[in-house]
Amino acid sequence: MSDRVTASGLSIDLSLFDLVREELAPGTGVASEAVWQALADIVADLGPRNRALLARRDELQARLDEWHAAHPGPVEPAAYRAFLQDIGYLVAPGEDFAVSPANVDPEFGRIAGPQLVVPVDNARYALNAANARWGSLYDALYGTDVIAEEGGAKRGAGFNPVRGARVVEYAARFLDEAAPLANASHADVQAYRVSEDGVLEFGLAGGGAAALAQPGQFAGYRRGAGGALEVVLLRNHGLHIELVIDPASPIGSAHPGGLHDVVLEAAVTTIQDCEDSVAAVDAEDKVRVYRNWLGIMRGTLSARVQKGNREVERKLAPDRRYTDPQGGELTLPGRSLLLVRNCGLHMYTDAVTTADGQDIPEGFLDAMLTVLAAKHDLLGNGPLRNSRTGSVYIVKPKLH
Repeated sequence: MSDRVTASGLSIDLSLFDLVREELAPGTGVASEAVWQALADIVADLGPRNRALLARRDELQARLDEWHAAHPGPVEPAAYRAFLQDIGYLVAPGEDFAVSPANVDPEFGRIAGPQLVVPVDNARYALNAANARWGSLYDALYGTDVIAEEGGAKRGAGFNPVRGARVVEYAARFLDEAAPLANASHADVQAYRVSEDGVLEFGLAGGGAAALAQPGQFAGYRRGAGGALEVVLLRNHGLHIELVIDPASPIGSAHPGGLHDVVLEAAVTTIQDCEDSVAAVDAEDKVRVYRNWLGIMRGTLSARVQKGNREVERKLAPDRRYTDPQGGELTLPGRSLLLVRNCGLHMYTDAVTTADGQDIPEGFLDAMLTVLAAKHDLLGNGPLRNSRTGSVYIVKPKLH
């Protein structure tokens, strides 16, 4: 039996109580005592209603089971619909309505991009997913079966130049679709240039040059020491593409224009999961989950990973900075915009119990403490930010 503390009429596991007092609450302007009082108020107000809803769910499930037992075989749609309406499982549609959300980050409001789900109790996985906003197209092609292995293009321990050449060819075809050139192919490019007045030009064999078919797809660039062009940034349907130029690298040296990599903006959002992909029920689980989520919200989470014969430290990726075509500064997020998925209200935990020993819904506890951790992001209590509009994104599972 774990040590417990009583606060606001709740019995709280000591490790969870200490986490709130020593890590989650400091810096938010919310006293730890106020956290437990707020949770106690929620449990007192909504706890009985939640149990009533679960009882209603059980009643509906029993009626469904009875109906299906009495009607084996193919279901007649009209009769089944009438039954569902009769027991209140289906209700008549309500009147049309509209919502006007505010402070929504563009990752939800304007960008249609991939989304990941990751168990937040594993710091390494959580960091990898948060950093998956940007990824190498070259690496993805080289390491998967998108590129066939026939004709000497097998994957192996060392670099296969035949396979590497096919990766470059594939990437050029991708660029021809995503950011086509006017009257040329990306496979023909032998130089990348950005003029002092912000005009992008692609040098071709024989001294010719090409421009983007849609010049507005040029989003920015970055120069390194000595003014050498290092990155050309393109944009397609709101997602960005980096052309990484490094003639001194092994890969870049094999390309006439020094193209070292094509990096894509990929997983623009990620669900940091407290349910489904992770079992986090007791206090020990919860402490690990909330601590990792706090580290992400403060931008300080790290994990040491063994990679071959060396140990590396994983951290949240910094933002990416460029010069836009007009000469101004452009900053893009280096990480996915993160949501947190809390446990459903049909699940109960003994990490916190009522005075008479009843477990409370996990969703109550998750919502209280994940939002408290997210307040650090809203207040800018760390070196990195998640939401740029001042929002917290919570995914609530269905009451399944």
